[in-house]
Amino acid sequence: MELGTGIGWRPEIAETVEAMPDIDWVEAVAENLCPGHLPDSLRRLRERGVTVVPHGVSLGLGGADRPDEGRLADLAACADALASPLVTEHIAFVRAGGERTASRPLEAGHLLPVPRTRDALDVLCENVRIAQDALPVPLAVENIAALFGWPGEELTEGQFLYELVERTGVRLLIDVANLHTNHVNRGEDPAKALAELPVEAIAYVHVAGGFERDGVWHDSHAHPVPPAVLDVLAELASRVTPPGVLLERDDNFPEDLGELGREVQTIRETVAAGTGPRAQAAPAPSATATAPAVPPVDDVARQRLALSQAALLSALVAGTPAPEGFDRARLAVQSRALAAKRADVVAKVAPELPRILGTSEYRSLFLDHARRRPMTDGYRRDALHFAEDLLLGQRVHDPAARRALTTWWLDRSGPKPLTGRPVTRALRSAAFALRRGH
Repeated sequence: MELGTGIGWRPEIAETVEAMPDIDWVEAVAENLCPGHLPDSLRRLRERGVTVVPHGVSLGLGGADRPDEGRLADLAACADALASPLVTEHIAFVRAGGERTASRPLEAGHLLPVPRTRDALDVLCENVRIAQDALPVPLAVENIAALFGWPGEELTEGQFLYELVERTGVRLLIDVANLHTNHVNRGEDPAKALAELPVEAIAYVHVAGGFERDGVWHDSHAHPVPPAVLDVLAELASRVTPPGVLLERDDNFPEDLGELGREVQTIRETVAAGTGPRAQAAPAPSATATAPAVPPVDDVARQRLALSQAALLSALVAGTPAPEGFDRARLAVQSRALAAKRADVVAKVAPELPRILGTSEYRSLFLDHARRRPMTDGYRRDALHFAEDLLLGQRVHDPAARRALTTWWLDRSGPKPLTGRPVTRALRSAAFALRRGH
């Protein structure tokens, strides 16, 4: 399917995206959508004939566990509501621990790299097939950016992706910014990765900005697209004309929103200047098509992957020692980045918290919270845990801020706050704080 040139739809730039006359399609984060109550902006774009593709970020196809049925159902519902021709997700793991490892479940709140090993590939292939069977439209999976590599990897990125496509028939979402990130952070040649890819499987391409600090490239999606990323896009376009290309921008939007339109135009011109052949995309699977055979995964392979991913994630978010063979300096950078992202996302899902505490005080308190309490149940629950910890520890000293935080927490903690002792104590602290406020 020919998608053309598009941009990532975000609520903060919805009006700007709608006003772009030459946008062929948009991509929206699936977890931010309610299929029964789509944003008016997306409905208007659909009525205009603009294709909308849901882009998932929390399925964790590269994790040791099989994909969650509820998350798959949500992704399928988004595809149906948007009449989308495909859905996309990532080759990553986002959570680890739990029953398989007899350890507490942990969430990264971020996309983490899968080891390029046979075990991990076997698990990924089975997980992709499970997802394909549950979705009403074809699935495309995205290569991710990484600050570090796994020790003992057996395949290059290109080889890993080629085998994944060969064994499952899945399509690829190639992020050229992520290829550049891996070039800076892991010394991997983007041209070699592109040469090893099955280009006929490319569904579309992502382009995004980032920044370099202390020799590490951070894939921020909050900065203009640099020339180095456009160079990777040009290299890809010299090999094949992708069916679609999309600009991603998630934060730090420019004051001159026309800058986004100019970036889209630059991307369009970069692709047009390529001399690669037109990609012949793999046909969408039909109801009677025979899927490539994916043999069942030995549960021992899932167990090995689960243990290694749990040990790594625990080192990143819970302060346990780094597993043997990893670059400890890089893991420290990733750990700080994960904590900073938690602070940023919680501030978005609960904007009252930085307003109550003050922006700088909020960030200081939250980063301390992140060091002591790993995320286990998503960002909205993380915001409640943060407020609860502040109340339990009596760490908010300004009376007005304490009263406001107490009210906020009580309003959102639900109808069953007395079931656990810590919450009971928090409620007593809350009631005390409220009494002092009268």
